[in-house]
Amino acid sequence: MARHHLINGVQVAFTAAEETARDNEEAAWAAGAFDRAIAEVRSKRNRLLAETDFHGMSDNTMASDMTTYRQNLRDITNGVTTQSHIDAISWPTKP
Repeated sequence: MARHHLINGVQVAFTAAEETARDNEEAAWAAGAFDRAIAEVRSKRNRLLAETDFHGMSDNTMASDMTTYRQNLRDITNGVTTQSHIDAISWPTKP
């Protein structure tokens, strides 16, 4: 499928060099999909941990179910190396 530019309202086909450059851009984007997805998982994990940080303050005794929940969050990326692993993540339920 040929790609086109709109130049002054006229469709102009990509040159071979432009096609190659665009193919390379799309390949680079696809190659970074896992990195973007795992960054999103880590961001969510960090947000959920931050929501429960007050349970770990020195004047507060953390319940064992909260300790388990927080540990499960910290471990959520262990062994995650593919997109299918990310898709299979089961987030723990906050006690």
